[in-house]
Amino acid sequence: MAGGAFAPTSGGKEYPGKFTFRVFFTCLFAATGGLIFGYDLGISGGVTSMDVFLKDFFPDVYQKESSVKPSDDQYCKFDSQILTLFTSSLYLAALVSSIGASMATRTYGRRPTMMTSGLLFAAGAIVNGLAKNVVMLIVGRLLLGFGIGCANQSVPIYLSEVAPYKYRGALNMMFQLFITIGILIANSLNYAFARLIGGDMAWRLSLGGAIVPGLIILLGSCFLPDTPNSEIERGNYERAKDLLLKLRDVDNVDEEFNDLVEASEKAKLVKHAWLNIFKRKYRPQLVFAFCIPMFQQLTGMNVIVFYAPVLFKTIGFGSNASLLSSLITGFVNMVATFVSIFTVDKLGRRKLFLMGGTQMLICQVVITIAIAMKFGVSGNPGVISGTYAGAVVAFICVYVAGFAWSWGPLGWLVPSEIFPLEVRSAAQSINVSVNMIFTFVIAQIFTAMLCHLKFGLFICFAVCVVIMSIFIYKLLPETKGVPIEEMTIVWRNHPHWSKYFDEDDAQFEASKPKDIASA
Repeated sequence: MAGGAFAPTSGGKEYPGKFTFRVFFTCLFAATGGLIFGYDLGISGGVTSMDVFLKDFFPDVYQKESSVKPSDDQYCKFDSQILTLFTSSLYLAALVSSIGASMATRTYGRRPTMMTSGLLFAAGAIVNGLAKNVVMLIVGRLLLGFGIGCANQSVPIYLSEVAPYKYRGALNMMFQLFITIGILIANSLNYAFARLIGGDMAWRLSLGGAIVPGLIILLGSCFLPDTPNSEIERGNYERAKDLLLKLRDVDNVDEEFNDLVEASEKAKLVKHAWLNIFKRKYRPQLVFAFCIPMFQQLTGMNVIVFYAPVLFKTIGFGSNASLLSSLITGFVNMVATFVSIFTVDKLGRRKLFLMGGTQMLICQVVITIAIAMKFGVSGNPGVISGTYAGAVVAFICVYVAGFAWSWGPLGWLVPSEIFPLEVRSAAQSINVSVNMIFTFVIAQIFTAMLCHLKFGLFICFAVCVVIMSIFIYKLLPETKGVPIEEMTIVWRNHPHWSKYFDEDDAQFEASKPKDIASA
């Protein structure tokens, strides 16, 4: 498996290019943008399970949670729309900012948008760390959301455009890797602060600590170049070619450069990307820009990430024990992501989607049965043994691993690589927006769904996994090893999607300029 991470793949046009330390470190620093998303995913659930935080900001929830006896309905003790709004408000802000960020990435470049994301996230961390009331908490969450929207818009595109096409999958997935690292760091800090410090300082340090990943992406972006695509898009042809020569570490990049210039010239003919993206010829990719992020959230993974401490507390763990359990799943999440990095350019996207979906489905069925047997519909578990609770955690870990090497990283990789340049920024904005919409919905309604559906909530997610796996099997073409500027060919040759391309679209390969390399 170790040889698969950067194994060359075939398909489409063959551009010369090497896997170099320059490319690796450029993508590595850019991928740190995933830290801010991951840190927030991990920190919010842990903070909302801290008694002192609930007592300060959500006393009604604290009273209900602290008064629940083993004989009471455990499913409903955290059911509060105000509490979930603290978590979910961020994703509405991210949705809004991703739309503005799509125009910024096209007009000003990918790098400035990444810098803006770090600045906004750091500002939100300061406001949350100093919060005196719920209003300050929500304002801080909105600033964090603006930062996440900018990062999720710009970083996946940056990685896909900088990486040589043979290694695009592995390098793009470093974004997801840093999301999981952010989650793990957040879980570790929640556990350490709650156990070693306690009091108000525990949650203030957890929330305020978000300034660190914000500054990392802000300062890291200052030392990064923009992408060759972005430089060409803004008319900087000579700078783009010099950058491409450095990134590919070969003497001649004329063919790839000419194709990038041609794509940019076509993109300039598209004045309104947001209107053009709904044209028939972009319909196949648009379906996946909507469905993949939607299905990514409907796996139920973010329920585990957001509310792992709350969920574990609900199924019988104490406060610190629930934080420890979420720390364990965070570690599994990070380690399993490496499986995807080492195999995506070898096995391909489709196989990982389907294999991960199967693994998640099996685990969801087992977890549903385990919770149903112990809690039933009454929510009264009686005495839960450590062995029983440990077994539930084990299957949750296997479920998390299945997501971490399939739908997690692929949910960002595939939408960022399938669109032509002229609509790429708008398409990524749609991808981020849909992701944020469904993240918001899941975050907002999870505790209510758990209260009313009981263990049936996990059955709903299992059904979604079946549907999305069939969707991938039937409709997603394999995009491994295909240069990003040649991706349209894959869709035009697909038996289902070929009908969306007319004769004019078939001219995709025609009339390529031969003399632009000297521009």
